[in-house]
Amino acid sequence: MPPHEVILKGRESVAERTLAFRFSKPASFEFFAGQAVDVELTDPSRPEADVLKHTFSLTSAPRETELTIATRMRDSQFKRLLATIPVGARAQLEGPFGSFTLHEDRNRSAVFIAGGIGITPFRSILRDALPTVERAPIVLFYSNPRPQDAAFLGELQTLAAKTERLILIATMTKIEGSSIAWRGETGRITPQLLDRHTRKLAAPIYYVVGPPAMVGGIREMLASLGIRESDVRSEEFFGY
Repeated sequence: MPPHEVILKGRESVAERTLAFRFSKPASFEFFAGQAVDVELTDPSRPEADVLKHTFSLTSAPRETELTIATRMRDSQFKRLLATIPVGARAQLEGPFGSFTLHEDRNRSAVFIAGGIGITPFRSILRDALPTVERAPIVLFYSNPRPQDAAFLGELQTLAAKTERLILIATMTKIEGSSIAWRGETGRITPQLLDRHTRKLAAPIYYVVGPPAMVGGIREMLASLGIRESDVRSEEFFGY
């Protein structure tokens, strides 16, 4: 399938050192919540240079009129270019791809476990599923160093306050370094924290997204709790 041409419509800060980028949505583009795309950029100052490419989970819902990605900003060639291209600039988008999508059995709960910017596919899934579909509760564990590092935290808190079908447990691992007051959970996600908020769920399926070390650790933890491997789905974000 040939790439889709998209136009950058805007960028916004969604956390410290984290930006969201909104692109136009081609009429022919369809995807499932939780899927990813490759974004290709060409440096306008060096049109003869190689195309730069990076993979991102879409963080917008399929029914929305724009395609949104979000990423931690760091000093890479791709992200320097992404941060500086003007609104209205064109990019190429390949995809969608991936099978990290919500299970179809609406009677089974889902437990989402996100580390940092691993929240992006979960935001897409939540924006897609919660407003339109009656289903068993979704429990979201969201770990960040500090509140200011947690992309979309305010939006997720508002969503959880509006519906009993989303239970949000946000936890901060380095709260002593925060300039924002925090009264929620602190520390890493532990078996005790998981058990406290999931023990009443009937046959949940677990979804884990974050850096490789975090994903590996959570999968080992779930195995130690007797969770079947077939009930755990994960994605690793390398380098964000």
